[in-house]
Amino acid sequence: MRKCVTKYLVGLASGVALLGIAANAYAASACEGAELVQDGKLLVAYNGDMPGTGLKDGKLIGIDGKIMNKVAEKLGVTVEPQMMEWSAEIESVKSRRVDIMHGMMGWTEQRTKAITMTDPIYYGGLLFTQKKGTGIDDFAKLKGKRVGTLQGFGFVPELKEIGVDLRLYDTSDAAIRDLSAGRVDVLILDPPLIQYTTFKQPDLGFESLPIKEQWDLKRPSLTDKYQVVFGLSLEAPKLAGCINEAIADLWKSCGNLQAASEFGFSDRFWFTPPSQSPRRGVDRAQDWAYPKLGSCN
Repeated sequence: MRKCVTKYLVGLASGVALLGIAANAYAASACEGAELVQDGKLLVAYNGDMPGTGLKDGKLIGIDGKIMNKVAEKLGVTVEPQMMEWSAEIESVKSRRVDIMHGMMGWTEQRTKAITMTDPIYYGGLLFTQKKGTGIDDFAKLKGKRVGTLQGFGFVPELKEIGVDLRLYDTSDAAIRDLSAGRVDVLILDPPLIQYTTFKQPDLGFESLPIKEQWDLKRPSLTDKYQVVFGLSLEAPKLAGCINEAIADLWKSCGNLQAASEFGFSDRFWFTPPSQSPRRGVDRAQDWAYPKLGSCN
């Protein structure tokens, strides 16, 4: 009996090994013919700004970094991180010094003229950051409150029309100190930055609530959500297609949610698409639909 069991286990192990080899072969061939700068490698530009991108023990970290690793794994290629300033990333992609760039980059129509942008890996939008229990999550509750934000943000005129006591700051740190001290009631800052700060420093006693209102033509800068994407060369359409397939798989398996949750981005707000579809007729077909999460445990 033991001999039979042993033969069965050996056979089973061999079968599993063969399946593994087949899976790796599929991954390796999934992007066959893609326009990689170096065979077998994915040269990735990143700027090191967390929570989007970073490097630890030679591997990309951060929300975008973790998702990039998952994409590369599905393609059967090795990630080669290339750190550089944000301003150099697009030029490096255009000149084919790297294959792909990332770092919480939002889709814009203007960028479609310079680079190819992938399907979104998650979505962003403004948050109302406040002390826990304050409960401000719509514009009606915001009216008359002391609201802090940074000089130069595009939504400042819209905030003034709501009727808030607006406080403008030069730095996020100064704004956060004033919220902690009770000198302002609500902050509206860079969404990923403030979400990450809240996650990393729970002792602050802050919470960041998504704005309840859907997209409003009267307040587009405050209510519009954006798509976070990767960027590639216009000369690499095959590679872009392969990466979009991998991104689609991550949406179905909730792999992007799992990666983002490690950095405090587990709220479905980050995975709920905008109500508007500005990419239709620009760099996507008229019937293109935003990707959504599959069934997540």
